[in-house]
Amino acid sequence: MDRAPGLSVRFKLTLSYAGFLVLAGASVLALWSVLLMLFPDSVMIRATRGGIGGAFAPGRSNTQQAFGEVAAAVLVFLLVFGLVGGWILAGRMLAPLTRITDATRLAADGSLSHRIRLPGRTDEFRELADAFDAMLARLEAHVEDQRRFAANASHELRTPLAVSKALLEVARSDPKRDTGELIDRLHAVNTRAIDLTEALLLVSRAEQRSFTRERVDLSLLAEEATETLLPLAEKHGVTIETSGDITPTTGSPALLLQLTTNLVHNAIVHNLPEKGTVRVSTAVRPKSVLLTVENTGEKLLPQMASTLTEPFRRGTARIHTDHAGVGLGLAIVKTIADAHDATLTLTPRPGGGLLVAVELPAPTQE
Repeated sequence: MDRAPGLSVRFKLTLSYAGFLVLAGASVLALWSVLLMLFPDSVMIRATRGGIGGAFAPGRSNTQQAFGEVAAAVLVFLLVFGLVGGWILAGRMLAPLTRITDATRLAADGSLSHRIRLPGRTDEFRELADAFDAMLARLEAHVEDQRRFAANASHELRTPLAVSKALLEVARSDPKRDTGELIDRLHAVNTRAIDLTEALLLVSRAEQRSFTRERVDLSLLAEEATETLLPLAEKHGVTIETSGDITPTTGSPALLLQLTTNLVHNAIVHNLPEKGTVRVSTAVRPKSVLLTVENTGEKLLPQMASTLTEPFRRGTARIHTDHAGVGLGLAIVKTIADAHDATLTLTPRPGGGLLVAVELPAPTQE
């Protein structure tokens, strides 16, 4: 925004300090002058006359003249003292604001790694600096996540496009090649590209929180997700167990169903080769509701579990299994959970597998 030039805050504070001192001094001197005129023969006035100067003590007019000269000198002194002292004090008081301004300019130029780290005890400036540092940290992490996400998404989208291009070039160079096999492979590649695009759109929609919140029962969503994925579980030899009472919360039914479906799908696909188990449960807590999806499987290190919600993150088992998805399953879960102000926790099970818990706020009482 273009603004007309004006006085600096430091100069305004300096004038304020000096003006206050001059006004206070003038008020005291004016009061004393009034007392001098109203009570010329009082003991304190006589003492003041003597204190001002013995040469002026005999006459009242001479005393008033001397008083006026002294008053003028005092006001000049207060003005100079107020300007110098106010300038120094204002500079010391506004020094933190200068550091905050410098950090803001660096952030505006794209440098998000700089922090103010204002020393000293808590006051208004330090609270502002700490809040600004926290904002920069979140913004830097968000920008880094977006860059990494964009790079990974570009890489993932480039793969099916490159495969499609190679298949078409092969078909063009060999017109007599069986088109049935080519069509099947192109269909599979195109389906993967569409799934990836839809997943990216879902992530974007959840991040923007562009959805209407409604009252939702998590237990019903868990039942719907397990029923939908039951054929896939039977194909993998996985048994699904569900439990839980009515679990009300508020949010987008479609997004929360997607969250539950992704968790159950992930638990089925990344399970034991045979006789695996998936347990889906819901519970009500005093101020929240809980959805847990637990599955058997290979042992996971805590470091590995903490990275599974990153976009396109795949472990070894994720690469060689079918229905592996597009690498956004748990990333979508995390995005939807964040959009609903929920807490997502991934905990490796001691015997192998993963326990995923999503804690959502309980609905407010109306």
